[in-house]
Amino acid sequence: MNKKLQEIIENSSFTIEEGKFIYAKVKRAPHMDCHFTVAKDSDEITVITKKENLNKLDLIEKNKDFYRLIALNVSVPFYSVGFLSAVSDAVAKEGMNILIVSTYSKDYIMVKDDCLEKVRLVLLSLGFKRKKEI
Repeated sequence: MNKKLQEIIENSSFTIEEGKFIYAKVKRAPHMDCHFTVAKDSDEITVITKKENLNKLDLIEKNKDFYRLIALNVSVPFYSVGFLSAVSDAVAKEGMNILIVSTYSKDYIMVKDDCLEKVRLVLLSLGFKRKKEI
């Protein structure tokens, strides 16, 4: 990892969000304020929501796994070349997968519920600081 990217990571932090999340494919997504994210493209509507909000969806299908949500608070949003690659490569080297969701000011990684502790250790080993959970 280059020095500039290492510095960006060392000035970044992560937060483990409370709750278990699930990916769902829906016909429509009412109660949008209840869900973490709603994404719509020409093929489908995907919702990432806490498991207790599933009953608020017009569900087509859902992923069988539950995920934990980790917010990556990048110190230099938009201009951190290799940031997500460094995270995903480090997690992959430990034999795990992540799903990535990016918003305007943060990147989020979704990890299977049973991988949370291992991913937390990977992030700390990369140099991230851990912030208090929300």
